[in-house]
Amino acid sequence: MVSMMQAPPRDEDEGIGLSPDELRTLQEIERRILWLSTLIIHHANNVRPNPDKPTKVGGHQASSASVVTILTALYFHYLHAGDRVSIKPHASPAFHACQYLLGRLDRRYLTMLREFGGLQSYPSRTKDPDPVDFSTGSVGLGAVAPVFAALASRYAAAKFGHVTSERFIALIGDAELDEGNVWEAVAEDTVHSLGNVIWIVDLNRQSLDRVIPGIKAARLKRLFAGAGWHVLEAKYGTSLEATMSGPHGTALRERIDEMSNEEYQALIRVSDGADLRRRLADVADRQKHQAILQSVASVPDGQLQTLIANLGGHDLPKLIQVLNQADKVKDAPVVIFAYTVKGWGLPIAGDPLNHSQLLTDKQMTELRESFGISVETEWDAFPADSPGGQWCRQMTARLTDHEPAAAISPTSVPAETETRHPKQTSTQEAFGRSLIRLADLPEIGERIITMSPDVATSTHLAGWINKVGVFSHEEEKDYETGAQRMLKWQPSPRGRHIELGISEMNLFMALGQFGLTRELSGQQLLPIGTVYDPFVCRGLDALIYSLYIDARMIFAGTPAGVSLSPEGGAHQSSVTPSLGIELPNLVFFEPAFGREVDWILLDALRACCEPEHGYSSYLRLSTKPIDQTLMDEPLARFGEAELRRQVLAGGYRLVDRTVAAPDVPAEDVVQICTGGIMVPEAVAAAQRLHEEGVAANVINVTSARRLYGGLRTARRARLADAYASEGMGHIETLFPADERRAPIVTVQDGASHSLAFLGGVYGTPVVPLGVDEFGQSGSRGDLYHKTGIDAEQIFNAALLALELIGR
Repeated sequence: MVSMMQAPPRDEDEGIGLSPDELRTLQEIERRILWLSTLIIHHANNVRPNPDKPTKVGGHQASSASVVTILTALYFHYLHAGDRVSIKPHASPAFHACQYLLGRLDRRYLTMLREFGGLQSYPSRTKDPDPVDFSTGSVGLGAVAPVFAALASRYAAAKFGHVTSERFIALIGDAELDEGNVWEAVAEDTVHSLGNVIWIVDLNRQSLDRVIPGIKAARLKRLFAGAGWHVLEAKYGTSLEATMSGPHGTALRERIDEMSNEEYQALIRVSDGADLRRRLADVADRQKHQAILQSVASVPDGQLQTLIANLGGHDLPKLIQVLNQADKVKDAPVVIFAYTVKGWGLPIAGDPLNHSQLLTDKQMTELRESFGISVETEWDAFPADSPGGQWCRQMTARLTDHEPAAAISPTSVPAETETRHPKQTSTQEAFGRSLIRLADLPEIGERIITMSPDVATSTHLAGWINKVGVFSHEEEKDYETGAQRMLKWQPSPRGRHIELGISEMNLFMALGQFGLTRELSGQQLLPIGTVYDPFVCRGLDALIYSLYIDARMIFAGTPAGVSLSPEGGAHQSSVTPSLGIELPNLVFFEPAFGREVDWILLDALRACCEPEHGYSSYLRLSTKPIDQTLMDEPLARFGEAELRRQVLAGGYRLVDRTVAAPDVPAEDVVQICTGGIMVPEAVAAAQRLHEEGVAANVINVTSARRLYGGLRTARRARLADAYASEGMGHIETLFPADERRAPIVTVQDGASHSLAFLGGVYGTPVVPLGVDEFGQSGSRGDLYHKTGIDAEQIFNAALLALELIGR
């Protein structure tokens, strides 16, 4: 076991402001966190019944142990109300132990790690019972989240003068720095001046399977510095630094500095002092050999292992000193490399394969006894009148937020914006026009912030930018004052658009964190992003993360499909409609007309303002011009209020056979169901079918997600209660009782299966048309014909569907 003994408290610990008694109290808290975090995992795996044996419950005792000192320094000394912290995933038990000692977690949850309704495997702001600022688990994302949350806080402060947030801190594992999204965020220009961001890297030099080469740490530090981050380190503890500063200490420092991680990990596990001394001085240079021996000559064999293992990440005075240094940096993010030992204080400390190792019952007993804890008190917090209990109570009071958040009522969002669209326009163009009108909405407009990954103009944000400007924390000099220009790109604190670099991961991370400003910073923002639709997939991990944490955001994927014909297969999306249907906490829309875009955007804003039952929204748009007069007939038939309701419910009958072809016999009815982009081709096919004596309807599916959600809800209700209503919600409106056995043709400028579920609603034949191959450059007509979604193929599919129903 690597000893967890630290330097004894001194009368003065430079830069930390703690008395010896206070430091002793912190060290007592540190030991209790280590014990509780280890016990939480032990109980889950070895005490609580496991119905899934031989599969173990899991948990990471070694990973938790490596950050115990860091968590002690943070939650029991450094943090204040308003500080927001992200915890590395595998340190979840240690984090929950801290919350328990602070009185923010009920004791009963300590025995419920990874149990249904209990503590999650990794910190979750939506599912854990104690206060979690940032969900973690998908490594790298939890590290980046506080960076964009800090950017959102800065923006909110610039706009509204006050926020409830202070510093944004991420405690991350060193192996997380292998993730590419981390470096996309580190290099992002918009974050390089954030002086309230601190990353603490738990540099335990171990990943899941190996010890990480030592040269990597030096390379990482250079990368951070090159990106404009301020780099600090807590490498050696105060005892080891004192020895290194003493006689012949330079030789000792050089020896350990030059030592490989693999050798150091092995060295600190040597408990025999004489053997450790020999190995420590095992260098070819005889003079240096003697100097190393002399540097530790006064250290007894029994204390040598503790000294050599005295790293900065396990030394409270050193950590507090470095955190105080970080606080002085106001013009850049800070990264602290805290050198630690994985499994510190446990029998498995430093073992290269300790990532998933669990202590045995015997080892747990020995550990408990070494801490002076009885079986009866093993789950106890500190007595209220003890120094530890008093300290925890004071920190709880200091960490408690008291200020209410500024929220927006969904009723503040109007039903209409009266945006005018030309007779021929695309949904992407309509989106740009609608945004301009949103800027002037009372209460709402000032809360809207747009962002894009260097595609603002090509996704029709130019009008918005000309109206509201580009955001920068400081006014940037205008080198073209007085010049004529179509785009007013002049960054200033007044702007309401943030232009990110070409990183879809950063976009969705930023959208998610801006969508949580009410909870994290006390000021609600309404983030709207644009991204090329095929590259939604490039940011999918970050998008899923933002939905998982229940962030409220809106994004437009545009242009979409093979309808972006000249751009070729690399820019033509096909799977995104499926993602829109499948992702939780997201409502997917694919409008065809400008008015639909208006209504959907307003609905999406209302959803962002809903405190309990809100959601995020995804608009899949296109640059394909569509005749807006195709909407005139259903608008007259339904009236504006009812048509709007149906658009938001998931779809409506754009072409109703009883109106468009009343003389066509009703024996041969076919339903053509299409996503927004393909409406003109579906209408053309229906007109031809009418001429051929086929009674065709065209259903404009504005939200396949809403239709599928209604079907799923109805089916689950029947599973739960055999007497529940058989109602299918809005689907019943689209398919009236006398047409529910009619065959269906589905058409999508995307994967054909995305609408095929409609055939299963009433058990009718379905012929699904869509894009199930990679695209290429060409005209729309050529690509529609190649992929089988042109009007001719829709017509033929309808005839096939009628043939299938007759068999």
